[in-house]
Amino acid sequence: MSQKVALITGSSRGIGKAAALRLAKEGYDIVINYARSKTSALETAAEIEALGRKVLVVKANVGDVSKIKDMFSQINEEFGRLDVFVNNAASGVQRPIMELEENHWDWTININSKALLFCAQEAAKLMEKNGGGKIVSISSLGAIRYLKNYTVVGVSKAALEALTRYLAVELAPKGITVNAVSGGAVDTEALKHFPNREEILQEAKTKTPAGRMVELDDMVNCVMFLLSDQSSMIRGQTIIVDGGISLLV
Repeated sequence: MSQKVALITGSSRGIGKAAALRLAKEGYDIVINYARSKTSALETAAEIEALGRKVLVVKANVGDVSKIKDMFSQINEEFGRLDVFVNNAASGVQRPIMELEENHWDWTININSKALLFCAQEAAKLMEKNGGGKIVSISSLGAIRYLKNYTVVGVSKAALEALTRYLAVELAPKGITVNAVSGGAVDTEALKHFPNREEILQEAKTKTPAGRMVELDDMVNCVMFLLSDQSSMIRGQTIIVDGGISLLV
């Protein structure tokens, strides 16, 4: 019961997988969550087990509250605790405003925003049994600036960042810190679904003041800092990791 446990949603690939592996290397047992990519999830689990850590793989669409409750029930049964929750799972429809439909809105908001609220509720119940914990969400620059075809995703990420502030205040008495990390363009599997992927990559490569685009490790480094004791007085913040590109007009 003394071994720390971390849940990373959407952790079969990309930033989620990288964070899961880093946490495993830091000594955490890991809960891998996925919705579709079972093969990738099992491959990630095998890499974690090779590091000598226990791993629980849970298939759950985090846009569905009943699936969330079932996932946390499995975590409680397997480990009896939770110390870290990285809210990484994301999805969304990318279309111009005039082409958006109600189901596009509902799908995107449910996975990118609603999931944080109801996962945080369940995470807090487990965390407070062991004196507290850490919650970090992954956001994007579309929450604060216009990105082409990104309307509903951007709105969902803005809601995630607002919810981060509210959770930080109300969960603080339970010993739980809540923050978010917003990244510039990272060349992950998710970016392949962007209709203007090449344009985004070209802009990131040529215009980022830091001289290069953001990489997976840049995001994970910030996540790990927010999960560490060094960041204990940072609460409800969204840290931007973009090499300075959002500072440009």
